[in-house]
Amino acid sequence: MMCPAARKPGKANQPQPRIGRPTSVKRALKPVPDRTDNSTPAAAARPTGEGHGRRLTAAFEALEAFPALAESRNRVLRLVREEHTSPGDVVAAIESDVSLVIAVLRIANRAPAPKRARVATIPEAVEMLTPSGVEALAARTAVFDFFERIPGWDAQPERFRLHAVAAQRAADRIAREADMGDRDELLVSALLHDIGKLVLVHAYPGYPGQVHGSAKTPEERLHRERRELGVDHALVGGVLARRWGLPSRLAAAIERHHSDEAHGEAAVIRLADMLAHYGHGKPIEPARMLKVARELGLDANKLRSVMYELPYPTGQQRRQIDPCPLSVRELDVLKRLAEGKVYKQIALELSLSTSTVRTHLHNTYAKLGAVDRAQAVLVATQRGWL
Repeated sequence: MMCPAARKPGKANQPQPRIGRPTSVKRALKPVPDRTDNSTPAAAARPTGEGHGRRLTAAFEALEAFPALAESRNRVLRLVREEHTSPGDVVAAIESDVSLVIAVLRIANRAPAPKRARVATIPEAVEMLTPSGVEALAARTAVFDFFERIPGWDAQPERFRLHAVAAQRAADRIAREADMGDRDELLVSALLHDIGKLVLVHAYPGYPGQVHGSAKTPEERLHRERRELGVDHALVGGVLARRWGLPSRLAAAIERHHSDEAHGEAAVIRLADMLAHYGHGKPIEPARMLKVARELGLDANKLRSVMYELPYPTGQQRRQIDPCPLSVRELDVLKRLAEGKVYKQIALELSLSTSTVRTHLHNTYAKLGAVDRAQAVLVATQRGWL
């Protein structure tokens, strides 16, 4: 496939592509001028106008076979084959892997349903595909393992996944600090935010080393991409997400995650990307990071706390994915029980009799398969209901 018709030789000053505007590969990925200066290391990676679109299209197609981490795939298979597996556990296993997220969302959005909104979250996609569908999809997914290199990818899947998961974890923490309720879609866009880098790796042999050169921060690297290639990985990632049929708002968050005008989900991903780089010991711009954090309602003290705590395991609250079998009143009673309150205190707060509180808890234990209050609180917490 050819990219848009090449400019006439005299018109070298072409406008750079604008983030957030593309509606197709042809409009988004315009050819850069043909450069004859081969005096810099990045010159070998610079595309000519004629081959630009063809390279990117071929790279898009190569991403169809991006492998999943073998451990992630095996966990999904094990979970869907077990009896009484929690849907939340299956969702968490899929959300930990770029390839599995892509595969599940693409299949879910391929189903013919003209009046249905596109699927942007893994819980919704898993429910639509059913356990047997997820099992069939995972079983045919190509995998990679750290100890076994696969042709065409070298160490890219490992490096990419480590940064993607770090950014995903940071985005989840930021969203909780900013009191953002539903985080399901955010976890997907955070995991896929750099998918355009994999396209550029396949399209240009000099990427990223020769293209980025001495650039150190994410913003400096993005500037080098635009200068040397005429596009950047965020823009390419957004185009790829649309090509796969993913929801437009998800694609927009991916392509705008380096924009100074980023807001909402894109701003969360931008800050999460910076925090992931910080966590890996990579340079970032402190003033820019603080500016993005403040736009999300996080002051310097909150940001310092997030930066300090992110590298360490946390007992973060699990998302509520599995349907809760408890009634509203039973859940109210159990929440207060988890706070250490006795029957009389709970009865007083809820304007109930002590015997009614006991009845609610008896029903709660039966529904959860618990033998006492400690086990009931533990089960409910693990399932994300408390």
